[in-house]
Amino acid sequence: MKAFTELFTALDETTKTNAKIDALVSYFQSTSSTDAAWAIWFLSGRKLRQVISSRRLAEWASREAAISDWLFEESYSAVGDLAETIALLLPYSEANVELSLSQLVIELEKLRKMDEAQQRELVLEFWQQMNRQERFVFNKLITGGFRVGVSQQLVIRALAKHSGVEAGVIAHRLMGNWEPTPEFYAQLTHPDEDAADVSRPYPFFLASPLEDEPPSLGDIHEWQAEWKWDGIRSQLIRRGGQTFLWSRGEELITDRFPELSALGKLLPEGTAIDGEVLPWKEGKPMPFAKLQQRIGRKTIGKKLLADVPVCIVAYDLMEFGGEDIRSKALNERRQLLAEIVNAIPEAQKHLLTLSPTVESESWETLREIRTTSRERGVEGFMLKRLSSPYRVGRQRGDWWKWKIEPYTVDAVMIYAQRGHGRRASLYTDYTFAVWDNGELVPFAKAYSGLTDEEINKVDSFIRRNTVESFGPVRSVKPELVFELAFEGLQRSTRHKSGIATRFPRILRWRQDKKIEEADSLETIKSMLPEELRS
Repeated sequence: MKAFTELFTALDETTKTNAKIDALVSYFQSTSSTDAAWAIWFLSGRKLRQVISSRRLAEWASREAAISDWLFEESYSAVGDLAETIALLLPYSEANVELSLSQLVIELEKLRKMDEAQQRELVLEFWQQMNRQERFVFNKLITGGFRVGVSQQLVIRALAKHSGVEAGVIAHRLMGNWEPTPEFYAQLTHPDEDAADVSRPYPFFLASPLEDEPPSLGDIHEWQAEWKWDGIRSQLIRRGGQTFLWSRGEELITDRFPELSALGKLLPEGTAIDGEVLPWKEGKPMPFAKLQQRIGRKTIGKKLLADVPVCIVAYDLMEFGGEDIRSKALNERRQLLAEIVNAIPEAQKHLLTLSPTVESESWETLREIRTTSRERGVEGFMLKRLSSPYRVGRQRGDWWKWKIEPYTVDAVMIYAQRGHGRRASLYTDYTFAVWDNGELVPFAKAYSGLTDEEINKVDSFIRRNTVESFGPVRSVKPELVFELAFEGLQRSTRHKSGIATRFPRILRWRQDKKIEEADSLETIKSMLPEELRS
């Protein structure tokens, strides 16, 4: 635990990539394979299920620190992080816990089987045996909120440097379901590139936003243009007589889409397709909101299957005949992918569609075609270099996303809440409203898009113009107008406005507008896809 805490501190205290990699390599060189496996588990974003409620931890910490509940709440409000608040308030200690990281995990699992009194006794014992930084990391682990400023890609690079195994191989071995055991760590860092687990997906190749004008990419004939679909990025894999459907979030979702599981039986053995799961009816995509009706459901009834049928739009092919073909050029991979799609029997062709390319002789013509994106139910174009291999992660240069402009509205800020981390002392999380029959109705929440200078000014306004407080939330005098952007809309019975937004963020502070000039709910409803307006 001491070594893992020191690693956490080293990663948290630097923004330099090489320093982070060096800290990781040093840790992997000096720790046990069991601890290394658990460290990779946590550093790659996996977490333990929360063992003890935040409320209980706060109560126990208040008693141990001999402070009142209101003072704890005020401290929490100022710090913005429960784990850090507890670590700061507990009596000072220079002790070091003797347990290793893996031993600590075992102890945490024991907590699940204890009653509240036993849990409290053990947690207090841990707090008393730890210094402030160890307490902070421990609290993060026990609440399921462990995060540190390191990406999985950096962990992969460090493991590659430590083991001598190529980074792409490490990335592939880390995909899918695995358990943090010494055996897994040995397989992860083994120099032999033996066959991967039968279900294991490949790391996704991710496109970067196109920042310059398309002509900067050069000759248009060296590029492939595809529509950018709005669904669930997935991999459909057929190996060992079994079918696996993986989401980009490395979640196995085969059971949620039984029609695609059945489709897998029609694929050749040793096939891995990269594509997008879409709600699809009568040869065209349905709104993403329809797909959300199926996401998260373990049992899909006949009515939902009929109302929201799906297909997978195939982008790319990573494995063909059991061979990893990612090093081949895109145009070669697509030719093989087309052979697979074309071989699907006619009765099942609606389940697997080759992502259509859009032919154009000039970038200007392609720009004109792009203006039809919304009516086609897509988000713009994907631009892919025909000679590109299938890379790992977000590597710039070969794949770009050329998205259409987002939806925008002018809305009034009516509520505010403090942020987290370095913004814990500032009001940075806002609720916005639009007009509906002369009343401001809450419409969306957003917390990104303003500069630090603007945040400070808005924070000052909130403190001067608070109308009422509801716990951590303040209602404010409706005076400030902001332009919001979002990717899509859907009907929602959980929101007072009846509308929910996708990926809302602040574009700019409209200091030139009065609140009377903000948009109306009726205007926003007119932006809904036609099939969702009634």
